[in-house]
Amino acid sequence: MSIFLESELSPSERDETALFRVIPMPLESTVSYGAGTQAGPAAIIEASNELERLCLGIVPCSEGIFTEPDVDCSGPLPEIMERLAQRTEFAVQNGKIPVTLGGEHSLSYGAVMGVARALKKPVGIIQIDAHADLRIAYQGEKHSHASVMHLLSEEGIQLAQFGVRALCEQEVESRARNKVFFVDAEELVTNNIHAIDLPEDFPEHVYISYDVDGLDPSQMPATGTAVPGGLSYYQSLQLVEHALKGRKCVGIDVVELAPNGEIAWDFTAAQIVYRLMAAALK
Repeated sequence: MSIFLESELSPSERDETALFRVIPMPLESTVSYGAGTQAGPAAIIEASNELERLCLGIVPCSEGIFTEPDVDCSGPLPEIMERLAQRTEFAVQNGKIPVTLGGEHSLSYGAVMGVARALKKPVGIIQIDAHADLRIAYQGEKHSHASVMHLLSEEGIQLAQFGVRALCEQEVESRARNKVFFVDAEELVTNNIHAIDLPEDFPEHVYISYDVDGLDPSQMPATGTAVPGGLSYYQSLQLVEHALKGRKCVGIDVVELAPNGEIAWDFTAAQIVYRLMAAALK
């Protein structure tokens, strides 16, 4: 089995006592344009071996990183989501932070619902994304990558979206109906904004869902639905880090990497994963 950051971890840093539990989820079921997300987790894990231990002035892996086996992505999507939910629920019940590697964005439904079941407290999502993912269904599938945040909103999960620049009328209506907090890409990019305060009533417990297409395609072309006008690498991460202040990170996913043969993008995704671990600690 491949292990995240294996090249840098001591035996005690990669065992079951680790704070971070990496959950590979090679899901590719509802992709609607470019394909390749099933290869994302393996590419991220392979690239992670080139990372340095130090990040944001701390060493996140000193808290331990345990890599679980891949989630079985065969069968109906509700069953797949429940398999992942059981993994993230187990992690949170045991005081760990689940870090799911995608795979398409639809996986966030299972990941977040498992976290919410374990906490039994309100959970908010900080979402980096080019898309709102608030369609009621897409191409006849309610568990689509384009519908995942709608499903979570219907479950009472609060959303804070940064970087969106492609959405439909239905999603605009959903934002209003579900009181979604958002600052879209054009405002963030043209004004060079790196810090946004979340509403005071946003939940204390926060899950980070980072879709790599939130980045501009010049910095992340290896994704199935690249949209121009996106966030920069540092801007996206600093938005998350600022929003986390005064709150507790209870889970992470990094999704929608579709490896294209250029290792720079696999490494970028791996670095994002590790930096979000650092942000969770800080």
